[in-house]
Amino acid sequence: MQNHFYVVLLCSFLISQLSFSQGSPDYDGGLKVKLNEDGSKYFRVISWAQFWAQYNDNVAEDASKTNFSIRRARVLLYSQINKDFLILTHFGLNSLNADNQSPTGLGEASQLFLHGAWVQYSLGEHHSIGGGLHYWNGISRLNNQSTLNMMTLDNNRQSWATIGLSDQFARHIGIYAKGSFGKFGYQVAINESVTNNLQATAEPVSGGNAVYAGRRLLGSKDAGKNYAGYFEYSFQDKESNFLPYKVGTYLGGKKVFNVGAGFFYHPSGSVIANADGTLEGEDVAIFAVDAFYDAPLGDNGSVITAYATYQNNDYGTNYTLGQTYETGSMIYGHVGYVIPNADKKIKYQPYVLFNNRSIDLIDDNATSFGIGANAYISGHNSKLTLEYQNTTYGDNDGQGVLTLQAMIYL
Repeated sequence: MQNHFYVVLLCSFLISQLSFSQGSPDYDGGLKVKLNEDGSKYFRVISWAQFWAQYNDNVAEDASKTNFSIRRARVLLYSQINKDFLILTHFGLNSLNADNQSPTGLGEASQLFLHGAWVQYSLGEHHSIGGGLHYWNGISRLNNQSTLNMMTLDNNRQSWATIGLSDQFARHIGIYAKGSFGKFGYQVAINESVTNNLQATAEPVSGGNAVYAGRRLLGSKDAGKNYAGYFEYSFQDKESNFLPYKVGTYLGGKKVFNVGAGFFYHPSGSVIANADGTLEGEDVAIFAVDAFYDAPLGDNGSVITAYATYQNNDYGTNYTLGQTYETGSMIYGHVGYVIPNADKKIKYQPYVLFNNRSIDLIDDNATSFGIGANAYISGHNSKLTLEYQNTTYGDNDGQGVLTLQAMIYL
């Protein structure tokens, strides 16, 4: 019966025939409210939701292999009353499912929380500074990924390299500067590192692995700040840097070829215990180089999207946390292709992804391979995604997960 269920889902995904144009025929600038006649004073609201149905064959005997969840439910609001300053607020929830819901909706996982809130001031036409709980991150394009227009089902998890370690859900409280010189773009930030992170109760042991607890154990003077930056050069169309959220695919709306490099540096971010029990800080240093290409192929509606990155992760001596954050290195890439569709109806985009990580602690690798497809009903504003991903970790057998996502954003 379950197999019939997935066949029906897959067929529905592949044969839908609803109207489409590149971008979206329905969006037309979004929910933007003009506060004066020429629109220079305005506020804009963006809302989106992503629903997941997942099948995992590698579960306990008493567990269902099929589960439903709300992957994201978000609202973002930004406003300007003149071009010299801007305010942005972003709130929502993530990964709400049957195991973390509460009877009356008052549980922690059911609550909306603040994803971002920052103010920004213009320094001329091409440069700005700002501060707050912000998303102007370093390291790579994927560490600045928008969740509205990913090409793959979700972001490569290890690319969001500091979530819950130095920041609150990929956002730091700090100050930033961003801008461009011609086709060269930059963003740099000085941030506070959180005290109560994912290792808020962990303690280093003599001769053991590093623990990401520098600010908590060593104090904010030596381990309180971190530094980040990302720099890129646009060889073809220049992308907007009005907001920090990097686009996953333009579906032929632009011809983009960018190369970039970035870093994250947290002095004494991690801590080890020496043989006599004394604590010693170790610097956390992450850097990456990447390339992004997204362009139409001729005039038949086909589009190629390709991304590749190399990322070096130094979280401290033999650091590991949940098989997600680990000292070592990573190579990641994905490629997608929009199938030609001359009558401009629903667009299909099959894709593949690959991730290989070297892990110092186990002196071995972790590898992920994924294959999927997007069906764009109204551009990114209404789409379905079906993806299968298999991950192996060291000598462990691979674990495969099949996910169907329904997403709408306005």
